[in-house]
Amino acid sequence: MTKRKKSNLQWIKQTLELKPDHRWESPSGYKIFVANRGAVRFNVPQNWVFEPQEKSFKFMDKKPPNDDCCLEVSFNQLPPNDWSMFPLKATLRKIMEDDSRNVIERGEIITVKRQTAKIVWTEIKFIDTQTEPRDAFSRTCIGLGSNIQCLITFDYWADQAEELTPIWDEVIRSLTLGLYIRDPRTGLAYPD
Repeated sequence: MTKRKKSNLQWIKQTLELKPDHRWESPSGYKIFVANRGAVRFNVPQNWVFEPQEKSFKFMDKKPPNDDCCLEVSFNQLPPNDWSMFPLKATLRKIMEDDSRNVIERGEIITVKRQTAKIVWTEIKFIDTQTEPRDAFSRTCIGLGSNIQCLITFDYWADQAEELTPIWDEVIRSLTLGLYIRDPRTGLAYPD
């Protein structure tokens, strides 16, 4: 297990040995990403490259500039409140309408209900013109639960959708908000 801390915009990597009876479980070929002791947690492919940013975390299939896709997550701790009426769908719709890329298709907004979180996501198809014009997808997810709000984006080439869509499905399936971990070596969550 790797633990990273941010200090003066520098990251320090610390490796901890998992205890034999740890409770961390992920599907074969995946690893578990946990931010802020469990504020946000999901599974990502085992071999993907991790790059912490100033206000977010990026995962790519290969080291840039050779990467073909990028999954990025950011999150906010919200003040204690009843956020159940927050207009997630309308907020996501507005974010996607404001997208400045050359959008050629818009998907419907998908709602995922969890016991302790509401999750909405959608995708756009656009033409990437950074080098040669190429069709690409961008998926955007907003999650809200346990006074945590997260934003996840996933950009990838349209001709790799068959290979990469299952990765998005696993991120959404495993997305957990506000399940805080007492000891990262065991995976025990509060109040275990």
